[in-house]
Amino acid sequence: MKFETNNKPLSIFAYSSLTDIVMLLLIFFLLTSQFVIQTGVKIKLPSAKNNEQVAPAKLIVTITEGNQSFLGDEEISIERIAGRLDMLKRQTNESNLIIRADKSVNIDLIIKIIDAAKGVGIDKFTIETEKAEYE
Repeated sequence: MKFETNNKPLSIFAYSSLTDIVMLLLIFFLLTSQFVIQTGVKIKLPSAKNNEQVAPAKLIVTITEGNQSFLGDEEISIERIAGRLDMLKRQTNESNLIIRADKSVNIDLIIKIIDAAKGVGIDKFTIETEKAEYE
């Protein structure tokens, strides 16, 4: 005995589920790509409850726990930092210096870098911090 069924193969493909997956992947990559800005120097930033997102800049000075200073990814001494900052400032027309200092760094070293930057005409300084988890 043969039964008739109304089930027929679909001749069209529903793109709605595929569109949802692509949209979720796009959102994921957009959100995670914002955190790839940092240089390759590893430091522990100080915490601040009210920190803000730092705008990308060309002038980034990083100071490690061992008091090594880096301009971008290049290690540089404190004595030579003023000349290099002046050269980079002229090339990029940037007037904002971002200072990424390890939380164990002595404040005197940060003041020396700010003083050298002021000497070459940089007038804006941002000290980068992490978002604090305490209440």
